[in-house]
Amino acid sequence: MTQALVGIIGGSGLYQMDALQDAQEQLMSTPFGAPSDVLLTGRVHGVPVAFLARHGRSHRLLPGEVPYRANLHAMKQLGVRYLLSVSAVGSLREDFKPLDMALPDQFIDLTQRRESSFFGQGAVAHVSMAQPVCPATAAVLARAVRSVLAAHAPDHGVTLHESGTYVCIEGPQFSSLAESNWYRGMGADVIGMTNMPEAKLAREAQIAYTTLALVTDYDCWHPREANVSANMALANLLKNAGRAQQVVAEAIRLLGAEPPGSEAHSALKNALVTQPDAMAPEVRARLAVLLN
Repeated sequence: MTQALVGIIGGSGLYQMDALQDAQEQLMSTPFGAPSDVLLTGRVHGVPVAFLARHGRSHRLLPGEVPYRANLHAMKQLGVRYLLSVSAVGSLREDFKPLDMALPDQFIDLTQRRESSFFGQGAVAHVSMAQPVCPATAAVLARAVRSVLAAHAPDHGVTLHESGTYVCIEGPQFSSLAESNWYRGMGADVIGMTNMPEAKLAREAQIAYTTLALVTDYDCWHPREANVSANMALANLLKNAGRAQQVVAEAIRLLGAEPPGSEAHSALKNALVTQPDAMAPEVRARLAVLLN
């Protein structure tokens, strides 16, 4: 099977990877069901890459319907070691403006109905999520953003925020005003619906994970800005889509040139409570790709 070093999960508005060359469709199956769509494998700057549209290429899946376990398992099957997640987010701070880019390094998970672990049913593991984003991979992504902004849009007015807290809600409805103010009171900087349990599953799969968050709106807390709507979010996202494609392509180039070490790559070393030889054969088979 085709192997990939870097995986890309594209969110709303990013349903393909323009720089992908020699693209081939990979129809994947996993012990956790089918992924959101076929995966596309190919090369970007000569680096082997796998791309997946999180909501499907026709955007048919609600955030709570995305098969997160299948998506991450499929990436692991393809050998992905670095995963770049591209996501639309709302801003919970005045200085995180629409069209800005953010690299969240912390998450607050308020999702309610999603399977958030590969483990259970005969195998126990507790991975550390103290640093849910890989710092080394995030640093590479930050270099890529700065490079693209400097080269292609020096007077763009876009700010890169190199840290922040992402609160992930269940959705699919947007927040009430009371909820939006509550999230601000928590210290959250951006709000979205998709990066959990994605980041947790990436850690269990021992894949270095980082997010490129594209700010589209001010949610509904801002006293002078319009409340978020789907049309507003998608319109601003599309304004940033070309820039995001360039950033991801540059990040892939950098990761291919110097793949960084990551603690995520050995996340199960001190996390497994049930050792493989104590697992039932069917449990070992279900987790084989992860344990290897």
